[in-house]
Amino acid sequence: MTTTINHYINGAQYSKASDRSGEIFNPATGEVTAHVAFATPAVLDEAVASAAKAGAEWGKTSLTKRVQVLFAFREILNARKEEVAALITAEHGKVLSDALGEVTRGLEVVEFACGLPHLLKGGYSEGVSNGIDVYSIRQPLGVVGIISPFNFPAMVPMWFFPVAIAAGNAVIIKPSEKDPSASMLIAHMWKQAGLPDGVFNVVHGDKVVVDAMLAHPGIASISFVGSTPIARYIYESATKNGKRVQALGGAKNHMLVLPDADLELAADAAVNAGFGSAGERCMAISVLVAVEPVADAIIAKITERMLKLSTGDGTKGSDMGPLVTRVHRDKVASYVEAGIKEGATVVVDGRNPQVNGAANGFWLGPTLFDNVKPTMSIYTDEIFGPVLSVVRVKSYEEGVNLINSHIYGNGTAIFTNDGGAARRFQNEIQVGMIGINVPIPVPAAYYSFGGWKSSLFGDTHAHGSEGFHFFTRGKVVTSRWLDPSHGGINLGFPQN
Repeated sequence: MTTTINHYINGAQYSKASDRSGEIFNPATGEVTAHVAFATPAVLDEAVASAAKAGAEWGKTSLTKRVQVLFAFREILNARKEEVAALITAEHGKVLSDALGEVTRGLEVVEFACGLPHLLKGGYSEGVSNGIDVYSIRQPLGVVGIISPFNFPAMVPMWFFPVAIAAGNAVIIKPSEKDPSASMLIAHMWKQAGLPDGVFNVVHGDKVVVDAMLAHPGIASISFVGSTPIARYIYESATKNGKRVQALGGAKNHMLVLPDADLELAADAAVNAGFGSAGERCMAISVLVAVEPVADAIIAKITERMLKLSTGDGTKGSDMGPLVTRVHRDKVASYVEAGIKEGATVVVDGRNPQVNGAANGFWLGPTLFDNVKPTMSIYTDEIFGPVLSVVRVKSYEEGVNLINSHIYGNGTAIFTNDGGAARRFQNEIQVGMIGINVPIPVPAAYYSFGGWKSSLFGDTHAHGSEGFHFFTRGKVVTSRWLDPSHGGINLGFPQN
């Protein structure tokens, strides 16, 4: 009999049973390992009420005390990061080293948030007019909502909740129903760190609870990461209900390889960024744009590396694990079939891989296409799987125009030894995050994460200084303290 994962509200596991639930799979075996309770709007009401009460007190807590809790949480998470990684591998399927890397990158945001006394400082201008000072302060929003995707069950929530909590807010997180256990363990770590009950809550579910979060008057903001159609829906629905929103959408990340590039480095980068986490990354490289005459050479080098990759159970030392569900595996495989039908050349076909794992796992091996055209679905759509497409272009200009014409603008990279070309690329490309000889240009936590065009809905990126601005509201105070030389009434507009 499988266990049921219930909600975490007001510092404790929720005790009431749910009428609806979802299945959690081990992607490496295809077996159901647990069930997760789905919340009703009434359950969300309980979570919001608890968060509002706790958040009102937490927002008044001194910066010194908040820092102490943040540092304690950082130490606990760092000490137990292997436990979190194991849960991620068990429910998502990515290999353990990749899961551990995910937790480590999330820890960077926690460490950044520990600098909250400096990050929340306002400004002060003395004597802006006769005896008048002006200063600014930033205050928490209240209760904030986070809706997290399946592909990074620890790192993506940590883009948001450390900053939100540091800024004095209470959090309600709705993790993916496919891999919710990491969020539950993190909730217990917050309690151990001394965070007051009700400041961090976990509510599970599907579209029912998501829609309830988007409409709930007690939730001030929504942070979301997922596909572009859903991100657009989240943004439009939540803003219509008066909420502040940062909705990070999909991607089709290009890697432009110039003729002068180090092809060994570029081939390593293409394989690492294309097939890490089975391509289930919003920053995965899914299109390699080869400026002729390098296409044949780099395809050969990529193919050589791909044929050495092992696919299998993420706990058994494989290079690449399974996809998260059978439905998603079949969807990605359908794109491979579509690419062949549309005329692309399949160089490596991953639909029937040799695997180190159970026969019923959700397997799809690394796949490589050549001669891909911009009209093909494997080029236009975000596949979110281990499929790398090579597009051949005749010049740098053609490559840049190709990238800029795509609807997505999340991340991109250029591989070259020409500094002038790299500088020109970073200025001309219409994408939010740029890598120069770096295949996955995810910025450090003290910079902000987010793309352009259909990869972002809302004006604020995740973490960094933009994160603190998102989770706070600014006030400007104009102050006069009169001295004994008060000059009496003057109805004219102050001029000095």
